Amino acid sequence: MIRIGNLSLPVDGDFDLLRRRAARALGVRPGVLGELEIVRQSIDARDKYNVHYVCTVELSMADEAALVRSAPGRNVTLTERAPYTFPEVARSSSLAPVVVGMGPAGLFAALFLARNGLPCVILERGQDIDRRTLDVGEFWTTGALDEGSNVQFGEGGAGTFSDGKLTTGTHDRRISAVLDALVEAGAPADVKWSHKPHIGTDILREVVKTIRKELTALGCDVRFGHKLTGLTVSGGALAGIRAEGPQGPYLLACDALVLAPGHSARDTFAMLRDAGVPMEQKKFAVGLRVEHRQRDVSFRQYGGCWEKLPPSDYKLACHLPSGRSAFTFCVCPGGQVVAAASEQGGVVTNGMSHRARDGEEINGGLLVGVGPEDFPDGDVLAGVRFQQEWERAAFRLGGGGFRAPVQRVEDFLQGRPSEGPGGILPTYRPGVTWTDLRPCLPGYVTDALAQAIPLLDRKLRGFAAPDAVLTGVETRSSSPVRILRDGSLQSALRGLYPCGEGAGYAGGIVSAAVDGIRVAEAVAGGI
Repeated sequence: MIRIGNLSLPVDGDFDLLRRRAARALGVRPGVLGELEIVRQSIDARDKYNVHYVCTVELSMADEAALVRSAPGRNVTLTERAPYTFPEVARSSSLAPVVVGMGPAGLFAALFLARNGLPCVILERGQDIDRRTLDVGEFWTTGALDEGSNVQFGEGGAGTFSDGKLTTGTHDRRISAVLDALVEAGAPADVKWSHKPHIGTDILREVVKTIRKELTALGCDVRFGHKLTGLTVSGGALAGIRAEGPQGPYLLACDALVLAPGHSARDTFAMLRDAGVPMEQKKFAVGLRVEHRQRDVSFRQYGGCWEKLPPSDYKLACHLPSGRSAFTFCVCPGGQVVAAASEQGGVVTNGMSHRARDGEEINGGLLVGVGPEDFPDGDVLAGVRFQQEWERAAFRLGGGGFRAPVQRVEDFLQGRPSEGPGGILPTYRPGVTWTDLRPCLPGYVTDALAQAIPLLDRKLRGFAAPDAVLTGVETRSSSPVRILRDGSLQSALRGLYPCGEGAGYAGGIVSAAVDGIRVAEAVAGGI
């Protein structure tokens, strides 16, 4: 197979122009090219007067080696694709594996086990995506929270009500298997080659439902509204689990438990601690959501051609004299800030956008890292209590009813409460309270954010816009604990396989799904 990289394409260019440029790089006529497949596309906006796409394509032709040797282009190479292959199944137990949690880690662990002849029992404490969407909509409209069915809990996990971003800093061979499975389930094909792929919450909900239907067709027993409540142990190994469903508590024999709890299953973390499962405190980040006008950010990023391009995002970070760092996280172009609480009496925010990203605002987390040195004590769940403290402070500051406290950037930097919006209206529902945000975060965090905003404005002009809106608080950037596992991907309690972001081993949809596949391999006896 021939790979041709670094092909420049104008923002209004089309596939025919791309074929012609690929043919020129290869030194042949466009008509003799085989089928051309885009495998990578990014936007080069370093020169605002020459913003363009940069593409990498692959194709198959006769005499490929000779063509590559004689090609006039500098970025023409031979390449081979190595498709992912699930290892040979060696598991001999008569018991079905059990998967707890239907976020990306649990879904992909179950999917790859089932596809390879090991259908699972799948427990999800929340509801199926259709019921869950209704429950979330009710919460955003009225402030009536269902603690078992919300943005954090339910089919698809927390990422289902997000932007559906598929970026990852990892380079695992399983990534292509994840993207292939998502496209097979209805995700847009461009997620396989876009530099910053995203599905969008509207499409992702249907993708998740399609995967669940495949799991059912493969023989999996999918149980919604069923929560893991305990473990039974024999000889240092897992022998079964205790669960509670709509009909009450029950026992389930189990010698392989894929535990993908998500980062907000605080009662599950407490149960594991009490059962003696080894865990450790973990660093995470807390802060606020910041909203700007999408058109302003796109113009700053792309210049005069911004309307011809997809809505721009950003990724910013800075190191502060205090030794702390501030950074943006989970940026949602054309999206909205959403209420993401899972407990009564605490305000939590997140960001979400649809596939079209056609909202007027862009929002992103503006966070500061925290770690065990900031937590109240050495207990493994001290980070959980740290999160709860500031979520409850935000609830009180918002005035109850899950109203979020908000402040204009100009007022935040001047240290004065806000009395109302400027030109940017907050998108958070069920409502907001204009105030001073400092009481809803530790002083060292708000001080760091106040120092960071002007610094980040130097990197992206307009980031410190006076009317930009800050919404509190964002505390669930990642899990506050790590459930320890060894090289076999098992806990010291043999048969327990901690998995995904909630277990402390991933940082987004794709990396969590990849970890799910790795754990599926371990359960199947492949490693």
